[in-house]
Amino acid sequence: MSVSNIMVIHVGHMSNKGTQALLKSDDCLVRQVVDGSVSLSVSTTDIEGVKQLNLPEGTQLFPTLIDVPYILTDRLAKEMRFSRKSILYKVFSLFSLFLMFVETFLLILSVSLVRIGLPTLYRKKTLEAVAKSDVVVSCSDENFKETASMLPLNMYWAVTWWTMLFERMMEVTVARFLRKPVVMFPNSVGPFKTQIGRLLSRIALNNFDSIIIRDSVSYTTVEELGISPRKTLTSDAALLFSPDRSVPVRTFASPSIGVCIGVYSQSLSQADFKKFMDEIAEALDNVVELYGFNVYFFPHYISGFENDDLEVSKIVLSRMRHSERAFVHKIDSLDEFKLSLEKMDLLLSSKMHPMVLGMSGYVPTVCIAYDHKQTGFLKDLRLEECLIDLENVKSEVIVSKISYVLDHREDIGNLLKAEIPIRQRGVFKAVRDALNPYVKTRRENALSIA
Repeated sequence: MSVSNIMVIHVGHMSNKGTQALLKSDDCLVRQVVDGSVSLSVSTTDIEGVKQLNLPEGTQLFPTLIDVPYILTDRLAKEMRFSRKSILYKVFSLFSLFLMFVETFLLILSVSLVRIGLPTLYRKKTLEAVAKSDVVVSCSDENFKETASMLPLNMYWAVTWWTMLFERMMEVTVARFLRKPVVMFPNSVGPFKTQIGRLLSRIALNNFDSIIIRDSVSYTTVEELGISPRKTLTSDAALLFSPDRSVPVRTFASPSIGVCIGVYSQSLSQADFKKFMDEIAEALDNVVELYGFNVYFFPHYISGFENDDLEVSKIVLSRMRHSERAFVHKIDSLDEFKLSLEKMDLLLSSKMHPMVLGMSGYVPTVCIAYDHKQTGFLKDLRLEECLIDLENVKSEVIVSKISYVLDHREDIGNLLKAEIPIRQRGVFKAVRDALNPYVKTRRENALSIA
């Protein structure tokens, strides 16, 4: 039996349930579309976190070719227990930035040695995995962007995204230098607010052989960048995540509204962040009074740092008048997380993948959007009425949207039941067609959705 060696790069931190769902979905996609045995290698910033996902036996895990400065600094901050707001964090950030340039020099030297068949010491195992792969895959997510379309770009986020884009550009460039085909699984691309971000992304994206885009807004962005590789428009890979339905799930009182809220750290001013939480608390109190909802918070991104989704959920709950009807559920298991969302009558989410995971279970969702990845996903589903722009987060607007969704719940449910399977099949076909030139794939009529 033939063995296809596939290297997955750009895998982020597992503190985010969306990142978990995307990696699990990509793994499932690869194993279903490839005809024969698959040897999967994963390059990630969070090896220990990926181990907890229990990917199929034989999956090999490697560090990224270059450390992303903010991730390295976060790791040190957790180990040494200092805050992101501390002077020490800034000092280690500068050191990590300097280290990135040192690693880049070592990487360029090392990959040159690998190209001519000589041994190397720097990131040896990762480079060897790339060198022996049949195809390199950039995992599904949002690997090429510069902040979010509805958030201001401050210096913290500018430097953060530039360093992430640089690391991702280097990994794609190294794969091409080693003569490996590179495919991008369903991603959102952009927005870009500086010339540096556009340049780094343009270099990276033009080194791909095939690019799969998960929303129409991103597709337009890619075309405007003048990217030459083949482009395919499909939907989000996490639509295909299928949980283990034997996993026990707690009981929720009905009627229930699931709430998944949070925004990027340090992206809003303190006053705007406080207003965001106050308006949501007021809206939830109002829907408790109007519709008798029980409110269940499901934190999606739990980093352990200040203002992650867990802390934000607790703060909003503490500001509710009807806090006795609200509960925060910290769920570690991705399977339990999705199954819990599916038990809700309605979702309110300011995060992308709780929305995707809920809607793939046909749960009507009101989305507070901070980025075009959210607006593009819902517009492609013709559900623009379920959107609230971040700058328009007011209690009365949230309540109005929830009322709209409740009034049209049956129509929305029927739309999702019709459209989600179409988009799932579209993702399968896009991935199959992208991989087909480089590995043996199954015939289209042999594909199935779990």
